[in-house]
Amino acid sequence: MDTVTSMRDQEPGPADGERLSTREAAELLGVKPETVYAYVSRGLLDSRRTPGGRGSTFDAKEVRALARRNRREGGSTASPGGEPAVRTRLTLIDRDRYYFRGVDAVELAGRCSYEEVAEWLWTGRPHPGAVFTAPEASVAVARRAVGALPEHAGPADRLRVATIAAATADPLRFDLSEEAVLGTARVLIPTLVAALPPVGQDQGGDGPLARRLWARLTGLPADRGSLRTLETALALLADHDLAASTLAVRVAASARAHAYAAVSAGLGVIEGPLHGAASGLAHRMLLDVLDRGAAPVVAEELRAGRRVPGLGHRLYPGEDPRARALFALLAEIPRAAPVLAAAREVAATAARSTPLHANVDLALAVLTVSCGMPASAGETIFAVARTAGWIAHALEEYAERPLRMRPSGVYVGPRPPVPLPLSE
Repeated sequence: MDTVTSMRDQEPGPADGERLSTREAAELLGVKPETVYAYVSRGLLDSRRTPGGRGSTFDAKEVRALARRNRREGGSTASPGGEPAVRTRLTLIDRDRYYFRGVDAVELAGRCSYEEVAEWLWTGRPHPGAVFTAPEASVAVARRAVGALPEHAGPADRLRVATIAAATADPLRFDLSEEAVLGTARVLIPTLVAALPPVGQDQGGDGPLARRLWARLTGLPADRGSLRTLETALALLADHDLAASTLAVRVAASARAHAYAAVSAGLGVIEGPLHGAASGLAHRMLLDVLDRGAAPVVAEELRAGRRVPGLGHRLYPGEDPRARALFALLAEIPRAAPVLAAAREVAATAARSTPLHANVDLALAVLTVSCGMPASAGETIFAVARTAGWIAHALEEYAERPLRMRPSGVYVGPRPPVPLPLSE
């Protein structure tokens, strides 16, 4: 506990029933005044208008309880918008760019393989020529488990089952030391790829992971430009700060779940259409645009009150840097030209109504459509790529105090005692 926290804990608080001004509440919480109002909007604090004035007042007891909760969560703080925030050394997103351990992520992905980027995230040290391989026993048990699933099982289903199966084959999975978790990561990621049913010619267990994954996504031959784009996509998607799936991973790691279980938590979240499955929506839209043109397709999306898939990102006011990097590579692939033109037509058409830029989901969709992959391929690419980031965040969380990712509920139901419900 730091000195400031100790002094605050010893300070006499306001008497019960006393109300605090916004400034006083902000000082007690150690946040900016605008964050106090963000707490109100999220239901964490109740406010009352000052009689005859413009300001608000807050119950001192409630503010003190929230301050204690914030201190109890240790490394957790609050962002300027009031959302929970966690200190991390992994990814910084700033001014339409993002960085892995301080290195420009786009430049890193352009020069390094996915495996090398993963090692950088995990260790902060360069590992030139890193290649991940999986033992036959791990692959065999994962393949048997995935093979038992029905044909309509989705990518997240297969990867989640493969993860659980691989865990059962690892009797040392409960060792949470850094060395052991790194060993797990280097085996788990290639196991996930090997467990997926091949579509094209199986590349076996050697060579870059991107080439092995290619055979699980399409039956088309892997030309140099397309394979390079897939490799870069994996590296670019390796981490992206505290996305929803990453937060789930950190919660699991905070409870000291082993690395396989933490990854499984992340896989459970990415199936949502607002996260890992978003590129599938853009994939289907591009097929429709290639058939009918952008104007009617975009018009239908807007008329239905839906967001146009693949456009806009809450963290990037401008163009998503991941999309920009992938579009540049896709522009060098002749067979991607009509799909890339369709994507640009979508962005230009939608801009007449809402000025949103392309995001990485649209770029992934251009890759998957032009390379003859199914709509679910983008989700597979996303999940395999992000496993590296999930492991990096789990490693960070294992070094923190256990169970710190435990928010307190703000009860808003009827005040007790409530009579027992009686059947009529």
